[in-house]
Amino acid sequence: MGGYIDQIFGEHFSLMMVRVVIALLLSGLIGFERELKNHSAGFRTHILVGVGSCLMMLLSLYGFEEFIEESGNIRFDPARIPSYVISGIGFLGAGTIMVNGMTIRGLTTAASIWTVAGLGLVVGAGMYATAVFTTLVILLSLVFLNNFDKLFKKGVSSNLIEIVALPGLQINNIVSIFESFDLTIKKVEIERVDENIRNIFIRIDQNAGLDRMALIEEISKEEQVKNIIERN
Repeated sequence: MGGYIDQIFGEHFSLMMVRVVIALLLSGLIGFERELKNHSAGFRTHILVGVGSCLMMLLSLYGFEEFIEESGNIRFDPARIPSYVISGIGFLGAGTIMVNGMTIRGLTTAASIWTVAGLGLVVGAGMYATAVFTTLVILLSLVFLNNFDKLFKKGVSSNLIEIVALPGLQINNIVSIFESFDLTIKKVEIERVDENIRNIFIRIDQNAGLDRMALIEEISKEEQVKNIIERN
């Protein structure tokens, strides 16, 4: 049966099929971790990048054998296509990075996409053990280092104010309100939900003497503000 398949699809078809499936599984594991955390590039994106990279590597290794056998003048360079994959995958990673003022989000997801492309190339080259080990290292880094980061920041006292607002809200007015309550703003993030809604996240230092109800009431006076949520 295997010989019949190889006769129809080529002598390396079975090997290439196995490598594509391994690339799918490993890249899918990393994508699933990103999906659980609701990042823009999740399960499907990582699978497509990993499998696509594996496909490019297989093309580089086996796609030109016929031409090489027919002509002895053709030079074989299996690293040419993979090198373009590594440099070209940056456009997809850049699409996951969002810059809002002084805040940058999506860097980890962009890096995971770039790494998954490398995993696909490694699997395509047949380096299975290296690919599996690297996948475990990546997953451990994404899961446990993220928890360690939260534990490290746990001792830092701060509150997060989420403001749901319509377009046109002047951020300077909101900042002025916080300053009038002698509050120190640590970080401001703006997230566009759709054309009519913006989520504004403002992290402030905790203040034991803060009149929270007065602060929320003052913010709600802004016409474009629709909802205010306080988080720890």
